[in-house]
Amino acid sequence: MTNLDCGIGWGCYSVRIQQPLFITGLGALSALGENVPAHHQAVCARHVPFQALGKLLGPDSPHANRPAAWIESRASLTHRKWSPVTMAALHVARQAITDAGWGSGELLDAALVVGTSRGNAAAWLGPWPGRRPFRLMAASNTIHSEPAAAISIEFGITGPNQVLASGCSAGLDAVGVAMMMVRAGIAPRALVVAVDLPLVPLLLDNYAMSGLLAHSFHTDPYHPKTAGFVPAEGAAAMAIDSSAGSYPQLLHYGCNADACDPVGIPANGGRTPALLQQAMQQGYPPGALCPHATGTAVQAMADPAAFDRAFAAVRPTLHLLKPFTGHTIGASGLLESVILTRFLRDGKLPPNLPGLHAPAGFVLPALVLDSPGGVFKLSHGMGGHNALIVINPP
Repeated sequence: MTNLDCGIGWGCYSVRIQQPLFITGLGALSALGENVPAHHQAVCARHVPFQALGKLLGPDSPHANRPAAWIESRASLTHRKWSPVTMAALHVARQAITDAGWGSGELLDAALVVGTSRGNAAAWLGPWPGRRPFRLMAASNTIHSEPAAAISIEFGITGPNQVLASGCSAGLDAVGVAMMMVRAGIAPRALVVAVDLPLVPLLLDNYAMSGLLAHSFHTDPYHPKTAGFVPAEGAAAMAIDSSAGSYPQLLHYGCNADACDPVGIPANGGRTPALLQQAMQQGYPPGALCPHATGTAVQAMADPAAFDRAFAAVRPTLHLLKPFTGHTIGASGLLESVILTRFLRDGKLPPNLPGLHAPAGFVLPALVLDSPGGVFKLSHGMGGHNALIVINPP
């Protein structure tokens, strides 16, 4: 970590990258499908999986008519030993490990970093439908570090592991910590996992009381009347290696804080422009930007202001993925990065849903495009925590 002058009066924190790291394996699980190819195909087909919550929680739920997106295979999340969140994490970890071709030798000294916002809340705040857990696992099933423990046990990962809970930035922050571990020589490679299952009645009640949940099944994050996000379940994994061949590259991680409000975002974009400008000043031009773009009214105001301040000359195309996935909370940053990386393997950028509103001066392409270079991925955690990674095509 280095304290740097971002050129606009603020210091920021980031990882200075001498050489890129390589993204050798990917895993994904959400309403779009059970693996990375399914997510790639769904986005290419402009498939939107949102359904009324009453189908999951029953017609008597106060949220029955709200849109949400959930993992269809409930059996894959139901296990007597491990919690539902842990099962989702194991599912994507296995995919990324297989995709990377890591055997027991590579796994033994790998680092493991897990990001989550709500952790094991799905099996702690209430019973998981159809699950009969072992009494012996009751304590384990309530701690938010269980997914990391389970992954290390199931796959024989004995290197360092960490669990981050920086809200909706957790997935990107997990990538950043993994990058620092590998760069510092703490581990030769790292597995990053992010997971959240937020469709729990008490959590939904809290989101609704805060005015954050959407009523519309059509997510248009920069529409003047947008007023909330579509809550969704999701998990993702990424295998990172310091020595590899023709793979997408991780170039940069940075983070900072607005230090302004426990719930809202500064109307002028806060310190997000500093984060973006810092990456550009370190030599990473923005070919495209995948913003957090949840659909809340405060973000619809803050994002355009931040982008106007950050991109004075060259303006990147914007690629919004929550209109496809919903908001998977702490998993969102990594899940969207995995989708972006899958497109970048082919030198492409994902399309937007047609007809979305673009901030003034920016473009939301509705077609798959060739990638012109580095892709910026942004996440924002409640409380004003901002995170950014830059991914390059091979």
